[in-house]
Amino acid sequence: MSDSRIANLVHWIFDLDNTLYAADGAFFAQIDKKITTFISRYLSLQDHEARLLQKSYLVEYGTSLSGLMAVNGMDPAEFLDYVHDVDLDALKPSPALRAAIEALPGQRLIYTNGSKAHAKNVATHLNLFDLFDGSFGVEDGHYVPKPKPEPYTVFNTLFDVEPTRAIFFEDSLRNLKVPHTMDMVTVLITNDFDWSHEPEDVRPGGAGRFDSADYDHVDVITSDLSAWLSERVGES
Repeated sequence: MSDSRIANLVHWIFDLDNTLYAADGAFFAQIDKKITTFISRYLSLQDHEARLLQKSYLVEYGTSLSGLMAVNGMDPAEFLDYVHDVDLDALKPSPALRAAIEALPGQRLIYTNGSKAHAKNVATHLNLFDLFDGSFGVEDGHYVPKPKPEPYTVFNTLFDVEPTRAIFFEDSLRNLKVPHTMDMVTVLITNDFDWSHEPEDVRPGGAGRFDSADYDHVDVITSDLSAWLSERVGES
């Protein structure tokens, strides 16, 4: 990717979970288990049945929430409040990441498949929320999640994003496909955590060989967001 492309960027778009903080299995497990528990109670299923359905919906619909709404007619509000009521102490603020984001020229945005309240809670805990010009939760996309194309268009319209001058940071490989088709710069945030218990298509940081065709829509792969931002902005 050319230096001129970086210098031309004015929209810096960040996913939230496993992107604005280093992937943490213990933190993710809290949310994951609460989703299983909610589905078990809501549909009167055994835990193992609820978990299978949870992961099936995640793969097919983009999020478990989207599947529950589409198939089971569930109201999303109670679900979002319940699954995002988690202990944030496992997440540690990064002064280096704060400094790197603060130095970015232009518009800084959060785009999450979680709720706006979750984005605010987590980003505030990380001492980052005040650096952003806006956040976009799943409710802002009418509960249609990434990687579906429709909410990306809603996001761009809401924040006046020029895709050719935008960069998108994500830990989900499939969530970068639409930004790539829009001609955004795409950055995959990887990690060393073992996600083999998750369906391959939705593992944070991707899965498999980074030089395979599955990664053709990714411009940059990095495991250190703050270092990458500091180096590239410093060069531009």
